[in-house]
Amino acid sequence: MNSLTTAPGAPPATTADPYRPQFHFTAERNWLNDPNGLVYLNGTYHLFYQHNPFGPDWGNMSWGHATSPDLLHWDEQPVAIPCDEREAIFSGSAVFDEHNTSGLGTAGNPPLVAIYTSAYSAASPLAGRQAQSLAYSLDEGATWTKYSGNPVLDRASADFRDPKVFWYDGGAGSYWVMVAVEAVERQVVLYKSADLKSWEYLSTFGPANATGGVWECPDLFELPVDGNPGETRWVLIVNLNPGGIAGGSAGQYFLGAFDGVEFRSGSTVTEGLQQDGSRMREYGWLDWGRDYYAAVSFSGISDGRRIMIGWMNNWDYAGSTPTGGWRSAMTLPREVSLARLDGRLVLRQTAIDPFAGQEPPSFSLGPQALASGVQELPVAAAVGRLEVVFEPGAASRVGLMVRAGGAERTVISYDVADGVLRLDRRESGQADVHAAFPSVEAVAVPLRDGRLGLSVHLDRCSVEVFAQDGLATITDLVFPAEASTALAVFAEGGGAHLVALNVVGR
Repeated sequence: MNSLTTAPGAPPATTADPYRPQFHFTAERNWLNDPNGLVYLNGTYHLFYQHNPFGPDWGNMSWGHATSPDLLHWDEQPVAIPCDEREAIFSGSAVFDEHNTSGLGTAGNPPLVAIYTSAYSAASPLAGRQAQSLAYSLDEGATWTKYSGNPVLDRASADFRDPKVFWYDGGAGSYWVMVAVEAVERQVVLYKSADLKSWEYLSTFGPANATGGVWECPDLFELPVDGNPGETRWVLIVNLNPGGIAGGSAGQYFLGAFDGVEFRSGSTVTEGLQQDGSRMREYGWLDWGRDYYAAVSFSGISDGRRIMIGWMNNWDYAGSTPTGGWRSAMTLPREVSLARLDGRLVLRQTAIDPFAGQEPPSFSLGPQALASGVQELPVAAAVGRLEVVFEPGAASRVGLMVRAGGAERTVISYDVADGVLRLDRRESGQADVHAAFPSVEAVAVPLRDGRLGLSVHLDRCSVEVFAQDGLATITDLVFPAEASTALAVFAEGGGAHLVALNVVGR
């Protein structure tokens, strides 16, 4: 087991590999993108993912595989579902077919079933199409067999992909539901099945809200409101590329009702393909940074938690990140819930914390007044969790500088006048990755009782900010020098207070 590392044989984060994360999953080598087939079974979390087994660039799409007992310590497994001369293995999901509805296992040994998109190549009679196929495992994901009757759902479309499947049990009946996309048409299409092999059309949702790029990687699940099981909403996740709130790739969500046939949104702001820039901030965004995409949730978690993982990158520059023989990481897993904020419902996200239980903090400060200016702290923080509470008071701006050194710094700031939290990575280090990489992300965050609370997770190439107990998040890649580990707090104008700051990590 690799404590706070990424895969068996992964080199340590040294000067030879300064950007490999310590507590975000990366493949030991080669390309990684969308998380796929997230499923929990018999004490093990399975993370499948888009993977090129042969190089650090996109191509030869196959399903990589990693397992974990706790969502923090990952063991990379052999490639689960490899591409072949006729098909690439695009995104999808996995379910435990407990009652062997598919007939692909037995009553005594029910199968784990992957539902994936076959992207057919020129060597296939279905060349140019994307259709949905099955693979199954009878040994809890160690080995996989493609179903002989593939594809199981073909719309004769070139852009029909990313099936997320779950078991529905409600007023309309009990059956499997598939949520997929017609990507270019910006539509979510829903189907049902009794056996995972024969599918019947249910309904279509969209286009709606953000439509500035293709729709990908949908998800649909039910959550209680403020933890009350008597009041629930259905959450429809739709990832988008490009057209995200910060530019390029992003994930959006809709809240509404699902009756087993049709999803009806109660949070659609504007219909159609017209992009009104003044309304983009009214939409539901999973994350307000540039590096949280293709986020989907686990199936099979029986304790009621809904846990998601996203790809920590952006298609604008994913192929240019300076990470050598491996490329891309997953975000921290996040538990999502529904909360009321000023009369409206929003997703709350809480990171699965790699440093949970590592108390007391390695450094603490506060409460104290913050003089106008920058106060460098006597602690280095390259990898860790920062918990900070500010009372801006009469100051115009407060915040943190992280991964600082020389001319490098990543700035997390709060502007009191407009109530906006920003993450500025323009001077974060190696920012010439792409013309779009130097950026400032922003999200409106109301103070609560005059206070701003932030939880910031730092790793060797990333900053994940959770504001006000996860009511807003910003996730960005950064590529600082290994020596840039300084941490500072700052204020502009007098009257600010630092209520508390705790640093856990190294």
